Amino acid sequence: MNETLIGKTIKVVLSKNKTLEGVEGKVIDETKNTIKIVDSKNREKTLVKGQITFMLGSKVVEGKKIAKRIEERIKR
Repeated sequence: MNETLIGKTIKVVLSKNKTLEGVEGKVIDETKNTIKIVDSKNREKTLVKGQITFMLGSKVVEGKKIAKRIEERIKR
């Protein structure tokens, strides 16, 4: 994946923490190891990339595969 997630909507489909499965929201920040989203109730949640698999549109993304800084992941 060679794009930023900020501004995109994601939905967690698998997680080591089962309470996060089904969580959906708009990405407001991204670091090397985390994704911060705001959900439909305007609550912020921080997700650990290495512990989740999520949907981005129709694409399934394993968080551990993109656990890099944005600058390292985006190819220009």
